[in-house]
Amino acid sequence: MRRRRRSLIPLGLVLVLLTVGPATSQTPAPGHGAEAHGMELVGHDDLQGRSAYQPTIHQQRGRFIAYVGHHGGRARNPLTGADEDNGTSIVDVTDPARPRYLAHIPGMPGGPEQGGAQMARVCDRRDKTYLLRTHGNSAPNSGHEVWDVTDPAKPQKVSTVVSGLTSTHKNWWECDTGIAYLISGDLAKADPLQLGPSGWRTGRMTKIYDLSDPAKPVFIRDFGLASQEPGSTGPVAVAQGAHGPIVLGNRVYVAYGTSNDGVLQIVDRQKLLTGPKEPTAANLNSPEISRLHMSPNWGGHTAFPVLGVTIADWAANTKDRVRDVVVLVSEATANECRESRHATFVVDITTETRPFSVATFQVPESAGGFCRRGGRFGPHSSNESFAPIFYKKLVFIAYFNAGVRAVDVRNPYAPREAAFYIPATTARTAERCVTNGTRSCKVAIQTNNVETDERGFVYLADRANTGLHIVRLTGEAARIIGGP
Repeated sequence: MRRRRRSLIPLGLVLVLLTVGPATSQTPAPGHGAEAHGMELVGHDDLQGRSAYQPTIHQQRGRFIAYVGHHGGRARNPLTGADEDNGTSIVDVTDPARPRYLAHIPGMPGGPEQGGAQMARVCDRRDKTYLLRTHGNSAPNSGHEVWDVTDPAKPQKVSTVVSGLTSTHKNWWECDTGIAYLISGDLAKADPLQLGPSGWRTGRMTKIYDLSDPAKPVFIRDFGLASQEPGSTGPVAVAQGAHGPIVLGNRVYVAYGTSNDGVLQIVDRQKLLTGPKEPTAANLNSPEISRLHMSPNWGGHTAFPVLGVTIADWAANTKDRVRDVVVLVSEATANECRESRHATFVVDITTETRPFSVATFQVPESAGGFCRRGGRFGPHSSNESFAPIFYKKLVFIAYFNAGVRAVDVRNPYAPREAAFYIPATTARTAERCVTNGTRSCKVAIQTNNVETDERGFVYLADRANTGLHIVRLTGEAARIIGGP
């Protein structure tokens, strides 16, 4: 037996050498593995290989359910055996290590920026749970609709809030009052100065509805920046229009511009809902408290308010130790950094009539050679939930091929990175291409939006068809939120 074992050793070495071979003779596999610091993967669902936009995590009847909006496209639904236009994925994440796909609600046919059902908001109303979602994006017949998801495995359509629109996108739904802020356009052409049926001179404005009874939507008013309204003349303030509002207390924080010519607007909610509804310049200006114009290179994708931050380092000061800020994210839009560098801005709004940018957060490109990895590199959005476990401590920024970045905002004047997680690509991950004389394509993760839940989990939605990743903090990052 000893002689036999010795005789096998040289053969084993030969087999290993043949298998490994010279490094230069092998074609590298496309894509990349996971990278992390202070975060770890808990669970993953491939979302049927659909390009994902907005995840919303809702606790209902003792379960945690993820509702994920999708960009346009088409994929096979194994639950029905049919090919379905991308819409809304519903996933039970009660056990985040074992997500369970419950249902897919098909969306509108069309390409990534035309079809699908990108947005998903969920509220409990009248002992039932409802999903408010967009239906389509830039298609002429896109709109907003409500579904009964009390049984998340058996969604039932309740109403179409409004249809016949273009450029439907991010929305906000007040679960306590039922007031919904629906980002929409109605332009017949892509040119923002080409008037649509209602005459608004912008790609997107805000349509406000009362959805306290989701089966009976009640229109309240249209809202935008003065100079965008029907009948106005002269230059248009932010022709690209609104991207998305977030409501907290009696304030509405609206981001405009997305990736250039950005504006942060702070609005008095009560005046907005009860003031004169006719869209004149005076009536649009009336509820506005203030606005901050960004540099032309940067836009407002997400305006996330973080209010009442007590700064530990300012404890010795006798005044102004508690600050209100907005985390304002400008979206990167071009593959492989073929644009200006985008950043996340911290805007001090303690004196809300005079907002002022006091800090920025960026991921250094040199930390990972991200511009060469493929796809977009830069911020896209922040989380939008106010889960107490994270609020005033950490904000999570989706950073495309740099994954999710956990930003410590306990001192908002000096935000710092506390942790990050970059998911691994899979066989489903789609290529991202650039053309510079010749066409070049690379496989890279594209973390598009992130959200959190009350338990301390973070959810990453991937734009490049890789699915939903569920992560949690570890080590020093976990201790920021009181973890072990």
